Amino acid sequence: MRYLQRRKARIEIVPMIDIMFFLLVFFIMVTLNMIPATGISSRLPSSTSAERLESPQVVISLDAAGMIHVDQQPLNLEQLGVLLRERGRETQVVIAGADAAALGDLVAVMDACRLAGITRIGIATREPRA
Repeated sequence: MRYLQRRKARIEIVPMIDIMFFLLVFFIMVTLNMIPATGISSRLPSSTSAERLESPQVVISLDAAGMIHVDQQPLNLEQLGVLLRERGRETQVVIAGADAAALGDLVAVMDACRLAGITRIGIATREPRA
Protein backbone atom coordinates (compact mmCIF):
# COMPACT_ATOMS: atom_id res chain seq x y z
CA MET A 1 0.00 0.00 0.00
CA ARG A 2 2.85 2.28 0.57
CA TYR A 3 3.76 2.56 -3.09
CA LEU A 4 0.25 3.74 -3.95
CA GLN A 5 0.65 6.95 -1.96
CA ARG A 6 1.26 10.08 -3.97
CA ARG A 7 4.45 11.93 -3.27
CA LYS A 8 4.33 15.70 -2.97
CA ALA A 9 6.09 17.64 -5.71
CA ARG A 10 9.07 19.70 -4.58
CA ILE A 11 10.50 22.79 -6.16
CA GLU A 12 14.26 22.83 -5.90
CA ILE A 13 15.48 26.34 -5.02
CA VAL A 14 19.26 25.83 -5.14
CA PRO A 15 19.51 25.62 -8.98
CA MET A 16 17.29 28.69 -9.28
CA ILE A 17 19.58 30.62 -6.91
CA ASP A 18 22.60 29.55 -9.00
CA ILE A 19 20.94 30.88 -12.15
CA MET A 20 20.06 34.19 -10.46
CA PHE A 21 23.67 34.69 -9.30
CA PHE A 22 24.93 33.89 -12.80
CA LEU A 23 22.55 36.49 -14.29
CA LEU A 24 23.57 39.05 -11.68
CA VAL A 25 27.28 38.59 -12.44
CA PHE A 26 26.58 38.68 -16.20
CA PHE A 27 24.71 42.00 -16.00
CA ILE A 28 27.33 43.55 -13.72
CA MET A 29 30.10 42.62 -16.15
CA VAL A 30 28.16 43.96 -19.14
CA THR A 31 27.40 47.21 -17.32
CA LEU A 32 31.03 47.73 -16.29
CA ASN A 33 32.20 47.25 -19.86
CA MET A 34 29.59 49.63 -21.26
CA ILE A 35 30.23 52.60 -18.97
CA PRO A 36 33.66 53.63 -20.33
CA ALA A 37 32.37 53.29 -23.89
CA THR A 38 30.13 56.33 -23.53
CA GLY A 39 31.49 59.72 -24.48
CA ILE A 40 32.67 61.72 -27.41
CA SER A 41 35.16 60.20 -29.78
CA SER A 42 38.52 61.92 -29.56
CA ARG A 43 42.16 61.05 -30.00
CA LEU A 44 43.75 61.15 -26.56
CA PRO A 45 47.42 61.94 -26.12
CA SER A 46 49.63 58.97 -25.25
CA SER A 47 51.74 58.56 -22.14
CA THR A 48 54.20 55.87 -21.07
CA SER A 49 54.11 56.86 -17.39
CA ALA A 50 50.33 57.02 -16.92
CA GLU A 51 48.73 55.33 -13.90
CA ARG A 52 45.30 53.73 -13.72
CA LEU A 53 42.84 55.81 -11.67
CA GLU A 54 39.70 54.65 -9.97
CA SER A 55 36.47 55.27 -11.87
CA PRO A 56 35.73 59.00 -12.10
CA GLN A 57 32.37 60.49 -11.25
CA VAL A 58 32.57 63.17 -13.97
CA VAL A 59 34.32 62.84 -17.33
CA ILE A 60 34.91 66.16 -19.10
CA SER A 61 35.62 65.84 -22.82
CA LEU A 62 37.63 68.61 -24.48
CA ASP A 63 37.85 68.50 -28.27
CA ALA A 64 40.35 70.14 -30.62
CA ALA A 65 38.05 73.13 -31.18
CA GLY A 66 37.91 73.87 -27.43
CA MET A 67 34.34 72.61 -26.94
CA ILE A 68 33.59 71.12 -23.51
CA HIS A 69 31.21 68.16 -23.16
CA VAL A 70 29.93 66.41 -20.04
CA ASP A 71 27.63 63.40 -20.57
CA GLN A 72 27.49 64.29 -24.29
CA GLN A 73 26.08 67.75 -23.51
CA PRO A 74 28.04 70.81 -24.64
CA LEU A 75 28.83 73.28 -21.85
CA ASN A 76 30.72 76.53 -21.46
CA LEU A 77 33.10 77.19 -18.55
CA GLU A 78 30.44 78.87 -16.39
CA GLN A 79 27.99 75.99 -16.83
CA LEU A 80 30.78 73.54 -16.05
CA GLY A 81 31.55 75.37 -12.82
CA VAL A 82 27.89 75.30 -11.77
CA LEU A 83 27.61 71.60 -12.56
CA LEU A 84 30.72 70.75 -10.54
CA ARG A 85 29.61 72.87 -7.57
CA GLU A 86 26.32 70.93 -7.54
CA ARG A 87 28.21 67.61 -7.49
CA GLY A 88 30.26 68.62 -4.41
CA ARG A 89 33.91 69.02 -3.45
CA GLU A 90 34.66 65.28 -3.17
CA THR A 91 33.83 64.63 -6.84
CA GLN A 92 36.57 62.99 -8.87
CA VAL A 93 36.98 64.51 -12.35
CA VAL A 94 38.85 63.18 -15.37
CA ILE A 95 39.54 65.48 -18.32
CA ALA A 96 39.66 63.63 -21.64
CA GLY A 97 41.31 66.17 -23.91
CA ALA A 98 41.88 65.51 -27.59
CA ASP A 99 45.46 65.17 -28.79
CA ALA A 100 45.11 68.44 -30.74
CA ALA A 101 43.39 70.36 -27.90
CA ALA A 102 45.05 73.65 -27.00
CA LEU A 103 46.93 73.79 -23.72
CA GLY A 104 45.11 77.03 -22.86
CA ASP A 105 41.73 75.27 -23.13
CA LEU A 106 42.94 72.48 -20.86
CA VAL A 107 44.17 74.98 -18.28
CA ALA A 108 40.85 76.87 -18.46
CA VAL A 109 38.92 73.65 -17.74
CA MET A 110 41.25 72.82 -14.86
CA ASP A 111 40.78 76.35 -13.47
CA ALA A 112 37.01 75.95 -13.65
CA CYS A 113 37.32 72.69 -11.71
CA ARG A 114 39.53 74.27 -9.06
CA LEU A 115 37.21 77.28 -8.70
CA ALA A 116 34.34 74.85 -8.13
CA GLY A 117 36.33 73.33 -5.25
CA ILE A 118 37.34 70.12 -7.01
CA THR A 119 40.80 68.88 -6.00
CA ARG A 120 40.74 65.36 -7.47
CA ILE A 121 41.47 66.01 -11.16
CA GLY A 122 42.99 63.53 -13.61
CA ILE A 123 43.88 63.72 -17.29
CA ALA A 124 42.96 60.79 -19.52
CA THR A 125 45.62 59.33 -21.79
CA ARG A 126 45.99 56.25 -23.94
CA GLU A 127 48.75 53.70 -24.06
CA PRO A 128 51.38 54.38 -26.71
CA ARG A 129 51.42 52.12 -29.75
CA ALA A 130 54.44 49.93 -30.17
